[in-house]
Amino acid sequence: MIKLLIALIFWAPALATEKPNILLILADDLGYSDLGCYGSEISTPNLDSLAENGLRFTNFYNTARCWPTRAAILTGYYPQQVRRDTIKGKQGPRKGKRPSWAPLAPALLKSAGYRTYHIGKWHIDGMPVASGFDRSYYLKDQSRFFNPETHHLDDKLLPPVKKGTPFYATTELANRTIGFLTEHESQHQGSPFFTYLAFAAPHFPLHALPEDIAKYENTYTSGWETIRTKRHQHMSELGFPKINLSPVIPNLGPPYHFPDHLKILGPNEVNRPLPWASLTASQQAFQARKMAIHAAMIERMDQEIGRVISHLKKTNRFDDTLILFLSDNGASAEIMVRGDGHEPTAPMGSAATYLCLGPGWSTTANTPFRKHKTWTHEGGIATPLIAHWPKGITAKKEFRHTPAHVIDVLPTLLNLTGLKRDSPALTFPGKSLLPLFFEDQKNFHQALWWCHEGHNAILRDGWKAVSSHKEPWELYKLTKDRSETQNLAAKHPDKLKSLITLWNKRADQYLAEAKK
Repeated sequence: MIKLLIALIFWAPALATEKPNILLILADDLGYSDLGCYGSEISTPNLDSLAENGLRFTNFYNTARCWPTRAAILTGYYPQQVRRDTIKGKQGPRKGKRPSWAPLAPALLKSAGYRTYHIGKWHIDGMPVASGFDRSYYLKDQSRFFNPETHHLDDKLLPPVKKGTPFYATTELANRTIGFLTEHESQHQGSPFFTYLAFAAPHFPLHALPEDIAKYENTYTSGWETIRTKRHQHMSELGFPKINLSPVIPNLGPPYHFPDHLKILGPNEVNRPLPWASLTASQQAFQARKMAIHAAMIERMDQEIGRVISHLKKTNRFDDTLILFLSDNGASAEIMVRGDGHEPTAPMGSAATYLCLGPGWSTTANTPFRKHKTWTHEGGIATPLIAHWPKGITAKKEFRHTPAHVIDVLPTLLNLTGLKRDSPALTFPGKSLLPLFFEDQKNFHQALWWCHEGHNAILRDGWKAVSSHKEPWELYKLTKDRSETQNLAAKHPDKLKSLITLWNKRADQYLAEAKK
């Protein structure tokens, strides 16, 4: 606490006169251990460098799914409060348009003199510029990395990208980001910027550049159990808290089942995390290639982030830019075919294919945790969070272990800029992360709450109650068992009952607020 008070005393005057630039980078379906600085074998030198010269959060959370997380980040509320998700089993507003009292971050930051830019995925109601951004490149088509059919510039529809061009979505998003920032330097140099860069990578389909895939051609032939064990070991070597490796759940497959799609994908696809040794040689080769494509997508995203960072350094903006990097949910166990379909004879990872990571490798991507995207066990809701800001974060290569959540992002940005909302309809459920930039905090959140697709959870004082859809509630002491291996529900029924009561109280409150 003394460290925090001293830091704030010296930091507050500078904050009052200088508003930092903000670069918020969101990955899609990135697992907790998918970055080199979080234990992975995937090459991510640019993000690793940000972590080495800033902070890594080990207990940061999202909402378990793409669109609820995006709503929470940009509004500062739980998605159920702003009508962007529902609560199964309870009556309330359906998923749809946000209430008028829940503006997005850019609309608020404009009043502090910020120019605001959106690039990439949206997945929120409305359109980006109409919702407050000054400029936007909105890539709506998430089924085609090489030839998207639906994308917008400043809310205006652009022509589809023709097949066979050099276009690749991840690279294009960096191009657009650098283009907006170049324009900013020429026309708005005196203003700070808020740039929201929302990659689609590494979300399915597994589409990557051939030269990137080639780097990982032989990396994953040893199988998902071996890679998972190596990641777990690497996390300990990096200094992460020691967490037991959760057992693989052998019968847990995709959250949504498409048996006809499995037939299209052929006999080499498997929809369960089967023992690697039980797979045929052709299945092993197919699965290893899928993970190589996933890794290629992540490395390419890191390379493109590196180009944006180089631009910030070139324009002398890097030192006074807060960079936040995180993922919208855990890695996905989904297996399906969309877009242009799947051509089995085409090279894996090319535009003619439609492959998904699946539960074997998503279990590895979410090391050391249980379950996947959509579930509210740790594998579905734990995300990396890297915070880097040379002028504002003096910590280097440090970890923060305080539990925090994507509802904290917007309060942090408003705190940074000195903005105060006039008579808000609802107080933010989140808190500014600024104190955590200096040191861990006790009792930072009274409780954190989750609900998605009937998967529910609540975390309070280190105790987590969690239930999967139509399954009994479970109880874990996360401070001793972060990987959720010892269910204490029978041993501490009163503790579980109190947490379930609190979960329901919060659920009823959020639904009532959504009606305002």
